[in-house]
Amino acid sequence: MAEVIKMPKMSDTMTEGVIAKWHKKVGDKVKSGDLMAEIETDKATMDFESYQEGTLLYIGAQEGSAAPVDSVIAVIGNEGEDYKAALDGAPSEAPGIENKATVEAPAKSEEPAADSPKAEDTKPSAGEAADDSSSDPDAAASAVGATIIRMPLLSDTMTEGVIAEWHKKVGDKVKSDDALADVETDKATMEVVGYAEGTLLYIGVEKGLAAKVNGIIAIVGKEGTDVAPLLKSGSAPKAAATPAETASPEEVKTTSPQSSTEQKTVKQEIQIDSSSRVKASPLARKIAKDKGINIDEVKGSAEGGRIVKKDIEGFTPSTQKIAESDPASSLAPAATNADSTGSTAVTLPQFIGEEKYTEKPVSQMRKVIAKRLSESLFTAPHFYLTMAIDMDRAIQARNTINEFASIKISFNDIVLKAVAIALKQHPNVNSSWLGDKIRYNEHVNIGVAVAVEDGLLVPVVRFADGKSLSHISAEVKDFAQRAKTKKLQPSDWEGSTFTISNLGMFGIDEFTAIINPPDACILAVGGISQIPVVKNGQVVPGNVMKVTLSCDHRVVDGATGSAFLQTLKSLLEEPVRLLV
Repeated sequence: MAEVIKMPKMSDTMTEGVIAKWHKKVGDKVKSGDLMAEIETDKATMDFESYQEGTLLYIGAQEGSAAPVDSVIAVIGNEGEDYKAALDGAPSEAPGIENKATVEAPAKSEEPAADSPKAEDTKPSAGEAADDSSSDPDAAASAVGATIIRMPLLSDTMTEGVIAEWHKKVGDKVKSDDALADVETDKATMEVVGYAEGTLLYIGVEKGLAAKVNGIIAIVGKEGTDVAPLLKSGSAPKAAATPAETASPEEVKTTSPQSSTEQKTVKQEIQIDSSSRVKASPLARKIAKDKGINIDEVKGSAEGGRIVKKDIEGFTPSTQKIAESDPASSLAPAATNADSTGSTAVTLPQFIGEEKYTEKPVSQMRKVIAKRLSESLFTAPHFYLTMAIDMDRAIQARNTINEFASIKISFNDIVLKAVAIALKQHPNVNSSWLGDKIRYNEHVNIGVAVAVEDGLLVPVVRFADGKSLSHISAEVKDFAQRAKTKKLQPSDWEGSTFTISNLGMFGIDEFTAIINPPDACILAVGGISQIPVVKNGQVVPGNVMKVTLSCDHRVVDGATGSAFLQTLKSLLEEPVRLLV
């Protein structure tokens, strides 16, 4: 009988896994214990073995795709067996499952076009209305081959726009990249492109009038199309178009809610567009200005030689013009160019840049880090306690220890040992919030944050209070090595009662860390800085390390956290106490 294989839960925080590699393919024989696949979890890439025997009949999650925990990733059964019954009985399927029957069927139902002369022969499904024009004006327009042009949202604060100029009139032919109108917003004057082809059938807002965002300003479609039904369907913005301020620029300046800087910008753009001998849309002028392009050098492709957005974006300055824009040739003569007030005018050289970025999919590890730390920061009320620790004696002790130790001891190892001893004396800090109760841990398991390529892992040094510095050092080094090669197992990162995050080796003086649940605290350790300190009434060089304790206020109070830091400080400033 066919058996479904589901995505296993390989760690306490895992919600989905990515199939990194399949070691079997459909039709292969599978034995119990055979390696089926490699699965990337939020913390490591792990081998997945089969516990069934038979033939691999079906693969539901392809390599590189993610599947939720408990979703179907494969089916094993007898060769030639019908496995569909097993799939039907599964509670959920993994993303990426291929089912040609369900993929291809809808494609046939979508073949008849909306404007096909035989469209009436196609019967709508039971859940669809035969005519939904009254509830969806855009769908009604599409049904008659028309496109509704609405007032776009051209800025984050825009609520309405004023039609400053129409570049087309009813009856004109319209191309998809033609500028239909210039719209004055609360911040600038910009052009509206219809992105539709056909004839301009209707203008809903005259020049100088305002329309609300998303209100109808025009309709483009086949010549002769009746637009009355589209306007009666409730899509026309009856209250959208209102008379705009038709006063002089001085009157607008006193009534407009814009800032004075924004008013000047809008006013200037309108004046330039109307008085300049070069025909160009406001948007084209703005892009040219941002890119440092002399608009007089650009050839327009729109009607009447008008310059539009695509002309600016496709413009490449000549080599001669670039050479002329060199600072050596532009700034020198500018020094002798003075205006009527006597001040020197400076001409800035052209600099044409390109905005670039790269986007990468979020890794499984980063997804879980984002989820867990967001939950921690927004759920647990954090507060922070910072203390400076004199590390002079700790430095001397480390140098002496490393003369005899078989493995090199780091400052992080010394801090970890001191934290473990301090936690035994302050069990309230070595605790966890469990909702309706608080767990006070009598054992000390310290998580050590380790940076890896994709994010952060926190392997746990168990029973750290009873281990020697050499033992702790060897264990942390082993964890770091296996973390970087993704060889850690779930048992390595589960069960912490307290966490340490050390960025001192990266030159960080101090920082705050987000609590690693279910721990109640995390200690952020900065680097050791040599600064002037006062000892016995004299200013002398000193080595100071700052630590910051992040506390969950539901569990730990300020006095409790402070007492723990005082104990930690005394242990590090007198390292011999670590041996007692």
